[in-house]
Amino acid sequence: MKIYNTLTGRKEEFVPIQDHKVSMYVCGPTVYNLIHIGNARPMIVFDTVRRYFEYCGYEVNYVSNFTDVDDKIIKKAQEEHTTADVISTRYIAECKRDMAGMNVCPATTHPLATQEIGGMIDMISTLIEKGYAYAKNGTVYYRTAKFKDYGKLSKKNLEDLEAGHRSIKVAGEDEKEDPLDFVLWKPMKEGEPFWDSPWGRGRPGWHIECSVMSKHYLGDTIDIHAGGEDLVFPHHENEIAQSEAANGVPFAHYWMHNAFLNIVNEETHVAEKMSKSLGNFFTVRDISEKYDLQVLRFFMLSAHYRSPLNFSAELMEAAKNGLDRILTAFETLRRKAEAASEGDSAKNAAENAKASGRGAGREAEAKDAKGVSEKPVLTETDSRTEELTAEEKKLIEGTAPFVRKFEEAMDDDFNTADAIAALFELVKYGNVAMESGTHRAFYEALEGCMQKLCDVLGIVTERREEILDSEIEELIAERTQARKAKNFARADEIRKELLDRGIELKDTREGVVWKRI
Repeated sequence: MKIYNTLTGRKEEFVPIQDHKVSMYVCGPTVYNLIHIGNARPMIVFDTVRRYFEYCGYEVNYVSNFTDVDDKIIKKAQEEHTTADVISTRYIAECKRDMAGMNVCPATTHPLATQEIGGMIDMISTLIEKGYAYAKNGTVYYRTAKFKDYGKLSKKNLEDLEAGHRSIKVAGEDEKEDPLDFVLWKPMKEGEPFWDSPWGRGRPGWHIECSVMSKHYLGDTIDIHAGGEDLVFPHHENEIAQSEAANGVPFAHYWMHNAFLNIVNEETHVAEKMSKSLGNFFTVRDISEKYDLQVLRFFMLSAHYRSPLNFSAELMEAAKNGLDRILTAFETLRRKAEAASEGDSAKNAAENAKASGRGAGREAEAKDAKGVSEKPVLTETDSRTEELTAEEKKLIEGTAPFVRKFEEAMDDDFNTADAIAALFELVKYGNVAMESGTHRAFYEALEGCMQKLCDVLGIVTERREEILDSEIEELIAERTQARKAKNFARADEIRKELLDRGIELKDTREGVVWKRI
C-alpha cells in the first residue's frame, strides 16, 4: 500500500509503527454552525481510508476532534445571547447527524478541546522550559525561528515568510519577538470563556489543541495525520513545531491532505471558491433536502482525494445515476435470492441460514456497527458450495479479477475514482452472471462480493424506503390485475399515467418494481 506523503512530496510504502495497527488523527470542524460540503470532503475521504485499512486487517485508532472553543463560536454565542458551550453542544449534535447521513463512522475518539485544557497547559509549560515559547502580558507565544525545521511540511522558507510579514501589523504585534511567532495561550476578554493557567486566566490557541489531543489519544508519534490542504499552513506546520519541540520525536510519519472543493457557477460554468458572498455556499443539510446524502458521498469519492473537485447540480445528478446503477443490481440480486429460496425445501433453508452465520476469511468476517457487511462471501470451504452448479462456481470465481483491480486502486494512494470504476465493472459482470443462476447461495455469493467493496466505500446498499401515495399504490395494483386479465391496453394506460407522475415501472420475473424519475 502506497500513500502520498505531503511531508516528502512523494508516494511511500506504508509501514505502520506497530504491526497490524494504524494510529490516525484527522482535524475535525469548528462547531459554530452546520457543516458545509467543504467540511464533508475530508470526513468522507478519510473515513474511506480508515475503512480500507480495516478491510486489509488493520486495527485503526481513529481520532477526530471537535474544536469547541474558538472566536467564531464565541461570536455566535454573543449574537444569540447564550454561552459558547450551548452553541458547541448544539452543533456537535448537528454535525454527528450529518455524518451519520453520509455514513461516516464515528471516530474511535471524538475529543473536545475544552476537555483537554490541562494537557495544553502542560505542553505549553514544557515549551517554555525548553526555550521554545515565552509569555508576555498573559499571552504565550511560540518562538518560530528556534524550530530549525519550520516550513518542512508546507515547503515555505522562513526568510520569505519573514519578508511577507514585515508590512503586516496586528494587535499585539509589537510584543512579539518575531512577527511569525504564533499564539499558544491568549488572555481572557470580558464575556468570554476562560481557564486558569500559570500565565493568568485565558484560553488556548487553535494550533496547540490538536497537538495535545493527538498526543493524549495516540501518542507522541503517530502513523497518519490528515485534513484538508488548507490546513497545511499554518495549522499543521505549527502542530509539527509544537509537538516535535515538546516531545523530542517526529510527530507523524505520513501527512495526507485532500484538495479543495470548488463550486461550478451554473451561468458561467466556471469553478469558484465556495463563499457566502457569492451565494454559492451549501451546507450538507442543504444538499440533504434534494439528495440522499449517499449521493454526496458517492460524488466525493468519484475523484482522487488529492485532485480538486468541482461541485455542480449536473455532476450530482451523474453521481445519483451511477449510485442508482449499483443499488439496482443489489435489489435484483436480493429479489432473485428470495425467489430462489421459496423453492428450497425446509431442510435446505435451514442449512442456508446456518451457513450464512459462518466466517469466511478476514475481509468477509462479521464486523461491528461500522457499516461493514455481515453477509460472508462464499468460499470453497462453505457447505453452500455443494448445491451450486459448475457454471455457478465458475461465475463466482470470475469476480476475483474485479476485486483485485479494486484493491490495486485503493493500494495506490486510495484512488477511489479507479476503485469505483472497478466496482462498476463488477456490477456489470454481476448483472450478466445473475441470469445464469438458480440457487440462493449463488446470488448471495455475488451480492457478498459486491457488498464488501461497497462497504469499503461506505455505500449503503439498501435504498431508503419511499412511501407511495395510496392512489399510486392502487394504480399499480390495478395494473397488475389488468395484466393478469390480459387487458394490456389498460395496463399500458396506467404505466403511462404513472410515468407522467414520475413513477417508472419495470416488470421482472420476480414481480413489478418501481422507482421515481
